[in-house]
Amino acid sequence: MAQQPVVPIPPIDYAAVAPVLVVLGAACVAVLVEAFLPRHQRWPAQVGLSLAAILVAGAALALYARAGHPPSTTLADTLAIDPPTLFLWGTLLALGLASVLLIADRSVEPGGAFVAESTAVGGPGAMSRAQDAVSGMRTEVFPLALLSLGGMMVFCAANDLLTMFVALEVLSLPLYLMCGLAKRRRLLSQEAAVKYFLLGAFASAFFLYGLALLYGYAGSVRLSAIAAATAGSDRSDTLLFAGLGLLLVGLLFKASVGPFHTWTPDVYQGAPTAVTGFMAACTKVAAFGGILRVLQVAFQASSWEWTGVLWAVAIASMVIGVVLGLTQRDIKRMIAYSSVAHAGFMLVGAISLTGAGLSATLFYLLTYGFTTLAVFGVISLVRKADGEATHLEDWAGLAKRSPVLAGVFTFLLFALAGIPLTSGFMGKFAVFAAALSDGMAPLVVVALVASAVAAFFYLRVIVLMYFSEPAEDGPAVSVPGAFTTAAITLGVVVTLLLGVLPTLALDWANVGGFVS
Repeated sequence: MAQQPVVPIPPIDYAAVAPVLVVLGAACVAVLVEAFLPRHQRWPAQVGLSLAAILVAGAALALYARAGHPPSTTLADTLAIDPPTLFLWGTLLALGLASVLLIADRSVEPGGAFVAESTAVGGPGAMSRAQDAVSGMRTEVFPLALLSLGGMMVFCAANDLLTMFVALEVLSLPLYLMCGLAKRRRLLSQEAAVKYFLLGAFASAFFLYGLALLYGYAGSVRLSAIAAATAGSDRSDTLLFAGLGLLLVGLLFKASVGPFHTWTPDVYQGAPTAVTGFMAACTKVAAFGGILRVLQVAFQASSWEWTGVLWAVAIASMVIGVVLGLTQRDIKRMIAYSSVAHAGFMLVGAISLTGAGLSATLFYLLTYGFTTLAVFGVISLVRKADGEATHLEDWAGLAKRSPVLAGVFTFLLFALAGIPLTSGFMGKFAVFAAALSDGMAPLVVVALVASAVAAFFYLRVIVLMYFSEPAEDGPAVSVPGAFTTAAITLGVVVTLLLGVLPTLALDWANVGGFVS
């Protein structure tokens, strides 16, 4: 009997992947906490575990980055640990920390904003008697958030399409559940979860079919092998471009780039606001991290063929975001269409396959994430008897009820609009400058026009807050607890700091390209 050859065990750089291992390991421990701890002990345990895991992962990342390790791959070359990966991981951990603070708050909504079972029913604003009787917050959301965050970290570091697909499912499935866990307006929340799940399943199918076609073209799912086949191959380009097109549909869907954005307004509106902030900030970072890696590592040699298509997609995303954003009367839906427009701006930087385009897009992701998280933190504080007051008319005269909250929200809206001395302005400036240097002046002109139009619906909210009289039965402004205050403060400080001193993050983002 012939002896079977011994397959060598692939080396693992544990120091490089320590941040991911910490987050995913903490998610597993959090599941055990839910299973074995008494209910009244779960909230402090889950909050402490989640925050500690993110801080430890951040410390491990900082130690690895300071050690000056060269770019490398690990886990049988499935993960690429390079400067963009480290930047994206740092961004995700910082945004994840702020998101967990928003999720953990129990002062704005007594007992927390989540139910344990997404199948619990009730009318608008309803809570079941059993839920009312339970003191403390339902904590199943914490392991789900950690699992999703770990999937995002793997997704933007994946060096082959199969690993990227697995990470896509790991980050998406917890989000589908989290969207349906709202205690208030429960049917709307469940509808958002179902829509997100169904459309997400279609997007995953597109991604997987594109992966299969690219494997047929290159004989491998590794990005470097696809790049080598693209650079010099006598195979038919039909498999290449069909596979790339289907793959991009899945990626652009997750990044909520128009016209693949159809889930965004309904899910942003129906999901618990803290979960909406988590999705709007962290998911976009992970999705664009994956898009940047795929385009720059695997398909840079064929950029002449697909650049024009992505130009059209970027223009469509910007136009859809600003035009439909003008018609919205719900503030969460307005921010959703704003995110579609911003996704178009980010895609402008992603199309520019240069070092400046890469660093500018990474910087934009950082600035947009913190501003958006703070925006949703403020939205959660304006409330009526049946939950959050998200209709625009409810925000009339808010400056007279709470000048501080109105001032903070005004500053954040200025950042989304790209007003100078905010991080939003510096992010757009960096992206547009990189695109101009790469010869994309017509696309930059369209983006500038879209930015000017988008400023209108931000200014409309500001005018409502300062120049309208509040209704007598208008919404109240809740006093934020320590967690929500910390999350909003962090977002505002970063938005201001990166608007005044952008080199703090730009220098970090401009340290090198991808490794394959």
